[in-house]
Amino acid sequence: MIALRLAAKGHLEGATLVARLVTQKRDDRASFLERDYQLTSQVEGWAHFSRDEHTIALKGKAEDLDGDVIMLPPNASSAHRLIRANSRHNSLLITEQCDQLCVMCSQPPKAKHSDMFATFMLACILAPQNAVIGITGGEPMLFKGQLFALLMQVHAERPDLTFHVLTNGQHFEPKDIELLRSPAFNNVLWAIPVYSPEPKNHDRIVGKVGAFEQLLTTFELLSHTSAQIEIRTVVMRSNQAYLAALADFLTTYIPFASQWSIMQMERIGYARMNWGKEFFDTSTDFAPVARALCIANGRGFDARLFNFPLCTVPSAYQKYAVASISDWKCKFENFCEGCGLRNQCGGFFEWYDVETGFEAIRNHEKA
Repeated sequence: MIALRLAAKGHLEGATLVARLVTQKRDDRASFLERDYQLTSQVEGWAHFSRDEHTIALKGKAEDLDGDVIMLPPNASSAHRLIRANSRHNSLLITEQCDQLCVMCSQPPKAKHSDMFATFMLACILAPQNAVIGITGGEPMLFKGQLFALLMQVHAERPDLTFHVLTNGQHFEPKDIELLRSPAFNNVLWAIPVYSPEPKNHDRIVGKVGAFEQLLTTFELLSHTSAQIEIRTVVMRSNQAYLAALADFLTTYIPFASQWSIMQMERIGYARMNWGKEFFDTSTDFAPVARALCIANGRGFDARLFNFPLCTVPSAYQKYAVASISDWKCKFENFCEGCGLRNQCGGFFEWYDVETGFEAIRNHEKA
């Protein structure tokens, strides 16, 4: 599991340090902002980086940190790797507050909120060229004003960056339409969940009465903008029977969406608590997902599989599977050794449990 925090020494008293780590001097926007800390030495597992007369030391190899953007809070003994230069999976956790209680939420909401927008703004400006940055929560749109300001200001300085915003879609308003038509939002993909075409079923899954009806209003509103939309659906026991109907609904009423991501559950947070009740084993019954894929893709609607190890997907449908699990929380099991599809496979979540997971794999290993 890749560390997102590193043991650190050399914090600044009373100030949060946001810096880019470099092994060689660079001449670009980040260096112009004088935010580069350059490698001075690597001693006994600690990489030392300096700017002016200030030095910080991080536990790790310098070559693995080159180009990373880190945050070191005052009096802290660890640094946060906000942006990892060699990763495709960089996300900024805007807030842990949320106004829904999804039964399979992997990041259960918390009441407390810390405003990090200024820090995240700077981190984005220091990011590598053409980076894709995820915006996640909680529910980022609870702080819509600050979020929109971040997206617009970053675009003004770094129009090369692309954002992938995970939101429950409950907070768009008619007054947002003109803003969403502006160039600053052309590089934003809004990832919005729809779990069922049956309103009561969707509302039960997200723990909010009226959520489905609000989504209909949201999609109608977004249809008047140039917004790019990804529909997300986690497969569960409580919605698997509705997947084909959901495919029909999406292709009929939201044909302008860019992509439909059909996702397996991530066994952490509320999903771990509800695993026995909600996990639907697609390794033994792929039919509901297959029907949904056939309907959607047959109508030209780009449907893909996320978080599905290839060994759990029938060969005819493996072409739809995306290596989607973030590198920092991805693992391969012992039985993956020697698999001819490993280089194409997205693997398993770090917290995947073989004994409670896909039965077809478990039975194959015991055979």
